Amino acid sequence: MNSEGCLRVGQEAPEFTATAVFDQEFKTVKLSDYRGQYTVLFFYPLDFTFVCPTEIIAFSDRHEEFKALNTELLGVSVDSEFSHLAWMQTDRKEGGIGDIAYPLVSDIKKEISNAYNVLDPDAGVALRGLFIIDKEGVIQHATINNLSFGRSVDETLRTLKAIQHVQNNPDEVCPAGWQEGDKTMNPDPVKSKVYFSSVG
Repeated sequence: MNSEGCLRVGQEAPEFTATAVFDQEFKTVKLSDYRGQYTVLFFYPLDFTFVCPTEIIAFSDRHEEFKALNTELLGVSVDSEFSHLAWMQTDRKEGGIGDIAYPLVSDIKKEISNAYNVLDPDAGVALRGLFIIDKEGVIQHATINNLSFGRSVDETLRTLKAIQHVQNNPDEVCPAGWQEGDKTMNPDPVKSKVYFSSVG
């Protein structure tokens, strides 16, 4: 892990410029190009592995839901762009991912993984870090899974909606397990009692 300290929510997301593969083509991706919308930036260990394709495909299959929330997805691993392309050109039945709806970024120098403090120095790959970055480029959510278990698209969408709700309604906060349409509360000792009395 990065010895310079842990990246925290509330901080500006570290900028990067890298080569990505999208729509079977190489393109240059710059994080700041996504300012003005939300970004779900997620790291995964390696192409041509086991848990990774299940995550990448699951996010891709629900890309439209993220798009409807003014959000773009970016996947990152320490593989080269050539490995990403080969993986996309491999049929899903053969362990490939086929065409996906968002870019896969090459972090071959491991600089991005290191900047986001998800690099496992022993394995030489990124852990399953996921960051939700808001329209101003600030990290609002961060989770890191170990290598052997994947993430939930449902939970990522739930968290994203909660972030957007409180940013659009600064006098409200979202209680545990909040889902879109659920009651929120006012972060005030007196006004919060309205929420507690309605769920008690």
